[in-house]
Amino acid sequence: MLSHDDIWNAIDSLAQRHGFSASGLAREAGLDATAFNKSKRVSKDGRARWPSTESIAKVLDATSESFDSFLSGGGAYLQTAPAGPRPHVPLLGLAQAGSGGFFDSAGFPAGQGWDEIPLPSPADDGSYALEVSGDSMLPLYRDGDIIVVSPTAQMRRGDRVVVRTRDGEVLVKILFRQTARSVELHSLNAAHPPRTIEISDVEGMGRIVWASQ
Repeated sequence: MLSHDDIWNAIDSLAQRHGFSASGLAREAGLDATAFNKSKRVSKDGRARWPSTESIAKVLDATSESFDSFLSGGGAYLQTAPAGPRPHVPLLGLAQAGSGGFFDSAGFPAGQGWDEIPLPSPADDGSYALEVSGDSMLPLYRDGDIIVVSPTAQMRRGDRVVVRTRDGEVLVKILFRQTARSVELHSLNAAHPPRTIEISDVEGMGRIVWASQ
């Protein structure tokens, strides 16, 4: 089920991936510059205001993105079941993922201790799921949410990623910049500062391609 927050988060994420503010994205799509302002998202009497399908179509055309990537980029998804058996991916608690023994040298799930979870749509080979614990990733991910990570998906600036370090940290962040020497990550929660990690300290990194919100 799509929520009001899911759609607006998807628009904000789309803007960030392409280097725009919300106003800049609206202008790029030929819309009024204020169309996506936060003040337009709730009416004066407190009712939720939704972007029109025409507005969404225009920003997708302007950025050459698909509707699926638009939804997954904002952590939203469509709960539609495909014909035939539902695909499953390995599932692990986020807190466990940094303890070692759960991934091979290529960043794919391996070893014992994994559970499984069905998905509403196919996932890339090697994808895995992590169950969020705690509130450090609010407002985007809540305690108990499931995120699916692809270690093979192409990553771009603004994508939400999971990074595992050689020290056993598992970070859910926004990819801001990656060079041959380091990766700069911004936090989902504004209370946490950005992090820069040397590439030599990164054990694995994958893009979040689905969320159970």
